[in-house]
Amino acid sequence: MFKLLMIQADLATASDTLAQAQDGISTKFIDLAFKGGWIMIPIIALSIIAVYIFFDRYFAIKKAGKFDTGLLEKIKVYITNGKIDDAVMLCRSSSNPASRMLEKGISRIGRPLTDVSAAIENVGNLEISKLEKGLPVLASVAGGAPMLGFLGTVMGMIQAFYDMSNAGNNIDVTLLSTGIYQAMVTTVAGLIVGIIAYFAYNILVANVEKVVFKMEATTTEFMDLLNEPV
Repeated sequence: MFKLLMIQADLATASDTLAQAQDGISTKFIDLAFKGGWIMIPIIALSIIAVYIFFDRYFAIKKAGKFDTGLLEKIKVYITNGKIDDAVMLCRSSSNPASRMLEKGISRIGRPLTDVSAAIENVGNLEISKLEKGLPVLASVAGGAPMLGFLGTVMGMIQAFYDMSNAGNNIDVTLLSTGIYQAMVTTVAGLIVGIIAYFAYNILVANVEKVVFKMEATTTEFMDLLNEPV
């Protein structure tokens, strides 16, 4: 029983030590961030913007990629039976880019196929532009954050050399710490934000391309449906 109590006491002590270490790491990280100077403010702002754009676009693109594969078969039945209005309502019940393209194409049935294809293509371009909303900003964050970090590095080194010149022969390592901290912290922060934004941008672009492929495949099948002999 005594050994069990000793083990529990050791575990409690270890837990307290780990919590203190974690608090120390968090405090140290915050302190390092403040050492980066005012240049850390735009870098942190860019990181927040990048995270917001990524999650907003990721879920929007994921939702746009959900398409009922049996929709075209149902549309074919409606069109064959001359129920154009029912086909349009069916497309409206499925809110995604492909169904909106089909809705536009169905509304143009009776016109030349080139007009139908052009109408579908126009809607498709608008839908793609909606999916890509925010991606240029994310790409700018990927390129701009490291540049801000390097700007902080240059400013920090200038501060360090300025302090050295003012110190004369009384140069001390602690005297240079402010400039060196700013130089290193901003570089690391800028690179971290830039790398994350870069990978986030490429993930979103890849997902958009998948949705575009589905849209093109759906358009091709629909045009083949209109070209089928009655």
